[in-house]
Amino acid sequence: MKENRIETDQTLSDIPSAEPERQYYFIEKARKHLEEMKKEAGRPLTFCVTTFGCQMNARDSEKLTGILEKIGYVEEPEEEKADFVIYNTCTVRENANLRVYGRLGQLGRAKKKNPHMMIALCGCMMQEPEVVARIKKSYRHVDIIFGTHNIYKLAELIYDRLMTKHMVTEILDGTDEIVEELPIERKYPFKSGVNIMFGCNNFCTYCIVPYVRGRERSRKPEEILKEVKSLAASGVKEIQLLGQNVNSYGKTLEEPVSFASLLYRVAEVEGIERIRFMTSHPKDLSEELIAAMRDCPKVCPHFHLPLQSGSSRILERMNRRYTKEKYLDIVGRLREAVPDIAITTDIIVGFPGETREDFLETVDVVRKAAFDGAFTFIYSPRKGTPAAEMEQVREEEAKANFDELLAVLKEVMDKRNEGLIGKTLHVLAEAVNQHDPAMLTGRSEGNHLVHFPGKAEQIGQILPVTITEQMTYYLAGKIREDKEE
Repeated sequence: MKENRIETDQTLSDIPSAEPERQYYFIEKARKHLEEMKKEAGRPLTFCVTTFGCQMNARDSEKLTGILEKIGYVEEPEEEKADFVIYNTCTVRENANLRVYGRLGQLGRAKKKNPHMMIALCGCMMQEPEVVARIKKSYRHVDIIFGTHNIYKLAELIYDRLMTKHMVTEILDGTDEIVEELPIERKYPFKSGVNIMFGCNNFCTYCIVPYVRGRERSRKPEEILKEVKSLAASGVKEIQLLGQNVNSYGKTLEEPVSFASLLYRVAEVEGIERIRFMTSHPKDLSEELIAAMRDCPKVCPHFHLPLQSGSSRILERMNRRYTKEKYLDIVGRLREAVPDIAITTDIIVGFPGETREDFLETVDVVRKAAFDGAFTFIYSPRKGTPAAEMEQVREEEAKANFDELLAVLKEVMDKRNEGLIGKTLHVLAEAVNQHDPAMLTGRSEGNHLVHFPGKAEQIGQILPVTITEQMTYYLAGKIREDKEE
């Protein structure tokens, strides 16, 4: 679906057809228009990118930021003060949609006071036709609407809007095209995400992602390695390989490549000291990947392995394609291969049809797997998914079980963290602590959040930190002065 392209500029016949050259053309065209707008305003024009959702959305937002800066916009942290506001949306849960609608209403009032303001919406939420229809009807102050498959086209869409003076909408149902090598502004100079694949083929019954992100498609390993080498040359020490299910990486390539083999190749890049990845699906976790975790020192000993439910019956209703027993077997094999591994997970409470007995199966897995961390959710139906049509669990029952789960998780995580007291972890210092400027905050090799005394000039370094205290969701420690390993 594409609307409102009006080719009023005679030079459009010169537009490159190939990407990313086409987008660099539109970056330059938009930049020239912005220069005129800046003269009219008598000041620099600003932008604000607000991100909802997952690590892949965060990575997309870095791309959006890079394009906007290349056009000539200057970043402004407060969206109501910015001249160009873009919401990179998530639609995994209904309340994410409601948050966007609420903030659009506030922006409408701000736009009336700022004649230069433009508002753009992109991401997963925009792949839902009913959402786009609602925005067009009720939020006519929105200027640009696009989805998940054409993030890279922001400059072109901005140019369309500047030329037409009307709302521009471009939603693609799907694509085989992967366009990278565009301007990007990373949040951290020393670490970066790297997209290795897009989309999902799993169709879990509760999940909207396959419908809004499309089918799986993998980047060529040569392209990934080129990006990783470039990141290393710029000073990046840690990378995170991103995909909806990295275990499926390479299956759609003309010459199939396994994810484990990609890990080994990435680990050969000089300058990269740490490799992480998100997310793995238990149904197709291979022995080859477990071996790579064991044998490749650069791969961090942290594995995010979504459980969702400990009940085999509920897992079948979720279309997860593994059982409680298979999941626990995987956890056991991971811990055997990498004894110090940290395992984190996702858990849904109150899935349709879940009984008290099903819930207690989840509690049993939490205790046996001894998770180091967990993202927990009370199930909320997503329109358009099979689970939304199933008989729902009573809200009060789901809430009671959820509270019980949190208590069990705290008990389990506290025990795991207490085992780290006195040990030295290697922590990548990421930022000055928000609450104490004398403290730094960073992530250990096991992805534990760690606070410790330090100086701003140590940000970006991997430091040996001896753990002195645990607080369930973070650790505290101090730098080992002798630097001995």
